[in-house]
Amino acid sequence: MNHRNRPAGILAIESPRMRTAERIAGWMRRQLAATGARGFVVGLSGGLDSAVVARLAQLAAPDHVLAVMLPCYSDPEDERDADIVARQFALPVIRADVSPAYDAMIATAHAALRELPDPAHGVTSADPISNRRPLANIKPRLRMTTLYFLANSLGYLVACTSNRSELSIGYFTKHGDGAGDLLPIGHLLKSEVRALARDMHLPPSIVDRTPSAGLWLGQTDEEEMGFRYADLERYLEEGPQGVSPALAMKIERLIRSSEHKRALPPMPDAD
Repeated sequence: MNHRNRPAGILAIESPRMRTAERIAGWMRRQLAATGARGFVVGLSGGLDSAVVARLAQLAAPDHVLAVMLPCYSDPEDERDADIVARQFALPVIRADVSPAYDAMIATAHAALRELPDPAHGVTSADPISNRRPLANIKPRLRMTTLYFLANSLGYLVACTSNRSELSIGYFTKHGDGAGDLLPIGHLLKSEVRALARDMHLPPSIVDRTPSAGLWLGQTDEEEMGFRYADLERYLEEGPQGVSPALAMKIERLIRSSEHKRALPPMPDAD
């Protein structure tokens, strides 16, 4: 574990968004008190959202936050950017490469799939992205498993890094990066997270980085979603009239189809 000299946990209030940061940090402290947990574990991916959540966790519990790098055949730039954030804010950070676990998991899963009478039936799709997802989704689930092991070992909570824009359309892996014990930025649009990051003095390379879930090399959020965050935010802020009818229909379809990700599993009514 890397224990560097830690900066002060309280930021000077320089703008309304800095008051937002202090308000979120205060809420996070109350979550610790309510649950009896000691601190926070945050997966540090090198992206904007995880950097903001890691810094908020540090403000909330300066001596009890652990950032975790979880490479899995990842772009080396992800780890470099995560390290930049950890160094700038003197975050305690550890590295857990889950690539070997990923290899073992897909080997076992593929072997089981071949046991089906018709292995290809219902498994392949004309959409290349859809074909990638079953394997790609293993990565965030392995990462979350690792984060929960660390959190359980330390008596910490896992801080989820999803924002409102992603949550609204289900742009996260169920039981993967969408899991966690609390959602510190779940009420903030992507643009609001970016603005908060600037006010919190995150490195410009992180603030301006092209959003990516890191599911495969070259993957970007907007390419996979099929529209820009700015368009999604217009829909969320203004309603269907804020975007084209075709885009409104697409977003509404995503909202409906991903409802199961934002709720507990359904159960039948009691007799």
